Amino acid sequence: MTNTAVTYDNFTGDPFSNLNADDQTKGALEVLRWAYKEYDSITYACSFGAEGIVLIDLIAKVKKDAKIVFLDTGIHFKETYDLIEKVKQRYPALQIEMKKPALTLEEQAEEHGSALWKRNPDQCCFIRKIKPLEEALDGAEAWVSGLRREQSLSRSNTNFVNKDERFQSIKVCPLIYWTWDDVWSYIRLNGLNYNDLHDEGYPSIGCIPCTFKAESGGRDGRWKGMEKTECGLHTGGQS
Repeated sequence: MTNTAVTYDNFTGDPFSNLNADDQTKGALEVLRWAYKEYDSITYACSFGAEGIVLIDLIAKVKKDAKIVFLDTGIHFKETYDLIEKVKQRYPALQIEMKKPALTLEEQAEEHGSALWKRNPDQCCFIRKIKPLEEALDGAEAWVSGLRREQSLSRSNTNFVNKDERFQSIKVCPLIYWTWDDVWSYIRLNGLNYNDLHDEGYPSIGCIPCTFKAESGGRDGRWKGMEKTECGLHTGGQS
């Protein structure tokens, strides 16, 4: 696409802004091939949700030993950890890092009080997700995310390649044109493992205290009853 690497400092716009994404993966494979050729240092920050399973499979087709980081907050569902083990078995070459926060749950409770997620979920996410991802992305030229435009209003303008102000990096989002039905069609067609909680009414799965059932395929079940729709990883500005 370009002779000069697209970086945070020289970013002028999405190089795929005019891509006619009408292939079977709606541009995802083309964008991933470009990204893993463009950047020597690139990390996929994966939550192991339905989109994550799709992206892992697509990334493995491009780079079998790609680096993947999971933000292990210590309060994920058992089903999530079980899925990660299945993924490790299916894609043994992938470099999956279980990134933990600096504070254990006990240390967080001592410093900030128990059940911080109830009183100040933003601070809890900052400690257990945002800071660990900052550390994981330190030195990385770019990172991959499974954001889809239809997920929420805040994600509706996401491009394939974005200037990420929050982490001062390039954020690559290959699935922007995928629908919830597209995600599940791919999972079933390829016989991929997925989180069992999806079959129990949980379309979006995060930490146990902040994840609830939802009727839609969106993020309505996250932080239910709170004025919060994002953990903070994807807020803070991008262009």
